[in-house]
Amino acid sequence: MNGRSLRNPVQASPRTAEAAPASARAGIRRNRQADESAGDQRSEDDRRAPDRVEAGHAVPLPSDNGGLRAEHEFFLPRETRPLALFLLIAYTLAALVTFSVPLGFALVAGAVSVAVCASGAHFARFERRAGTSNTLRYALVGAGIVLPMACAGYTLASWVEIGLAWQWAIATVVCVNAACAALFARRIATLFTAKIAIWTAFALVNPGPLMATALIGTVLTLALVGRYEWKRAIKKRQARDARERVAARAEDILRSFEETGQGWFWETDRRGQISYISPSAARVLGKTVDQLLGCPLTELADPEQGPVDAERTLAFHLSARSAFHDLELRAAVADEERWWALTGRPVYDSFKNFCGFRGHGTDLTEKRRSEQQVSRLAHYDSLTGLANRVQMNQALEQILAAPRERERACSVLLLDLDRFKHVNDTLGHPAGDALLQQVAQRLERTVDGKGRCGRLGGDEFKVIVPGDIDQEQLGHLADEIIAALSQPYSIGGQSVVIGASLGIAIAPHHGSNTDDLIRNVDLALYAAKDAGRGCHRFYAKDLHSAAEERAELEQDLRDAIVRGELELFYQPVVYAASEKIVGFEALMRWQHPKRGWISPAKFIPIAEDAGLIDQLGQWALRTACSDLATWPDSIRCAVNVSPLQFSNPELPTVVANALAHSGVDPARLELEITESVFLNDCKGTDAMFKALKRVGVRLALDDFGTGYSSLGYLKKAPFDKIKIDQSFVRGATEHGSRNGAIITSITTLADALNMDTTAEGVETLDELELVRMLGCSHVQGYIYFKPMCSTDARAVVAGDLAAEASGPKAARSPRQGVLRRVYLTQSGHRATATVRNISDCGAMIEGVWNMAEGSTVLIEFTPDQCFSATVRWSRENRVGVEFASPLGRRLDGSFTVLPGSGDRVARARR
Repeated sequence: MNGRSLRNPVQASPRTAEAAPASARAGIRRNRQADESAGDQRSEDDRRAPDRVEAGHAVPLPSDNGGLRAEHEFFLPRETRPLALFLLIAYTLAALVTFSVPLGFALVAGAVSVAVCASGAHFARFERRAGTSNTLRYALVGAGIVLPMACAGYTLASWVEIGLAWQWAIATVVCVNAACAALFARRIATLFTAKIAIWTAFALVNPGPLMATALIGTVLTLALVGRYEWKRAIKKRQARDARERVAARAEDILRSFEETGQGWFWETDRRGQISYISPSAARVLGKTVDQLLGCPLTELADPEQGPVDAERTLAFHLSARSAFHDLELRAAVADEERWWALTGRPVYDSFKNFCGFRGHGTDLTEKRRSEQQVSRLAHYDSLTGLANRVQMNQALEQILAAPRERERACSVLLLDLDRFKHVNDTLGHPAGDALLQQVAQRLERTVDGKGRCGRLGGDEFKVIVPGDIDQEQLGHLADEIIAALSQPYSIGGQSVVIGASLGIAIAPHHGSNTDDLIRNVDLALYAAKDAGRGCHRFYAKDLHSAAEERAELEQDLRDAIVRGELELFYQPVVYAASEKIVGFEALMRWQHPKRGWISPAKFIPIAEDAGLIDQLGQWALRTACSDLATWPDSIRCAVNVSPLQFSNPELPTVVANALAHSGVDPARLELEITESVFLNDCKGTDAMFKALKRVGVRLALDDFGTGYSSLGYLKKAPFDKIKIDQSFVRGATEHGSRNGAIITSITTLADALNMDTTAEGVETLDELELVRMLGCSHVQGYIYFKPMCSTDARAVVAGDLAAEASGPKAARSPRQGVLRRVYLTQSGHRATATVRNISDCGAMIEGVWNMAEGSTVLIEFTPDQCFSATVRWSRENRVGVEFASPLGRRLDGSFTVLPGSGDRVARARR
């Protein structure tokens, strides 16, 4: 702060550094007023002296003993010419009154008094000279004070004798004493010496007993008063010194507070213009203190880049003259973002007149940056930079809480990465983190501003698309996301391929609040996973029952493993050329005590998600090897190996132990592996193949052509057989189908690599004829055998191993896989069932038992959609039905009878 602000001492102890400037300056003014009211004013020579008090400290002067002496400790003031002028005026007035002047010694005495007072500055400088002794100082007092005052008293007394009224003379002496009191303030000894000298000389002109008595009384009185004033002056000086020390301490605190950069101070006048500001604040603004003085305080804030409300609030407080505390505003700094917190209060004088504002400011820049960092960590994912779960939920709540109904429309896309856990397990978590970062970048590029992307945790991401978007556009966006995320990634020099499953829920149709919408989009995601992954599904009301069913099945599956309710069925594999059984494929089956037979397509994904697949896989290997040991040596058995099992380094040991305990030749065991094990092209995959071949087992590539990998892995993977997926066999006989060309390519490739080929899912005679003609070496499907229990399989291998084709001549209409809950009514009995696949002419329904072939049932999709159908076959808990009239499916998923079919929708329940 500048010296003007703290030139006088404060009265109280210093407050905290933040409040000190306002308190100190207020205290300075109060003490100044107190000193003036007490009559403790400095003389003119003190105020004009160069060694005046600065910032609460008296400037020290040398004393005769080598110490330091303050100005008021000297006897002679620096300036006595005003007193000489006063005496000259008094003499002139006396001459005008009496029309005469005293002559002789009286006239000389008057002249001496004026001359000595006029030259008093020379005496004062001599007294202040270094090395001046006390004796010389007393002599200077006699020459510079006692002599002129005595001469003045003598002159006035002599004037009375030549006609001056004694009342006038006494009044003049009193006025001279008053002038001395003003001139010799804080010099008690000098003041009373001057008074005694003037009165003594005045009295000695007309000596007498009465005059002597009066003079003695006057001297004694003045001596007592002088002694009292001396003590009082000492006390006042001590109090003043204490206040000066407090002021100095306050100034040191304030200066330290400013220099350390913790804060700065400001002051305005009654018009709101800056009258004081700390140099540190001016430097931040790129200006000098002088440039800021007189500017409005509101110019410290940046109204363009900062929050407008802060500047308005500051102006409001200044105009309303109300105190404010920690008012945050952005500083008017062009090159950087800097934030201040201002605290101020109005200041009033002793008459309650508004004087302006005083306060302090602190720099919030680092605090703001820290808060922003904390906020970013709290609202953004530290790995990918996307919004985290908290911010995504807040964004969704903000949309759903919009005041207008049309503004509350939005869509939520929830996606989960397929096979991401395999990347973490094989390549490590750093590779998984790098993969997530690339996924986030692709996701943002694909969404491309249509919505907001976020990572909820793990491998789960969410996209919020605001606005009312139709399902076709959302489905297109979902397909683009899945396609983008399914492209190969480069992680640490290795190629990694994953997939994505995606669920979609639309507000307000699928939920009007956050909880309902998130729950429903979760159900849609589970439906996408159940549908085979790598696809998207919209929320539907029947997904609730599916989710509940899935949770129940997971718990029941755990109990079934403990109770041993699972068993292996075996489907024969027939050599196409001789129609002889050469092997079996082990298929896992589960007969639920209440639900009956449950399809592996239903409980195997549950086992994979629940972490039970490895336990089930080991059990299947042991059981298959045990059954294989009872069959002829020419028969092989194939066991499916899950990608999760394949990633387990202990798999070769598990296989070797199963073979050792059963005593089976390793060449009779065939492990069927899907293409998904090659999605992460790493050294671990090659090492696993080599370890399994060292055990001696055969390897078959299952579901060939349905994965995401290229054919490059066939160059190094030691497969003995390629299995053609049934999706290529189905529809291969239809006109214009390309499936036949694909099967031809596969068989040609297998022959070139000395591998066998097995066509799966052959069900009709025309399909059997086609795959034989196209060169498939082995056939597997219902055309020969259905899966059978181990007892039936043992009976089959006990015969001549001949197989006879039996089935329909041609394939049925194309069917679409669905998962939909319906009600079946037959003969007055109503039961719940699940449609697994459906075509225009028929459907496969799961969950009903003992329905007679040829019987008629009523299928209720919704209360307004009931269709008549005929049971064509019934196996275990599944039935195949043929609709009385072909159905068509609308875009919203509902069904209707095709026009012109002749049979109308049944509207009544039997």
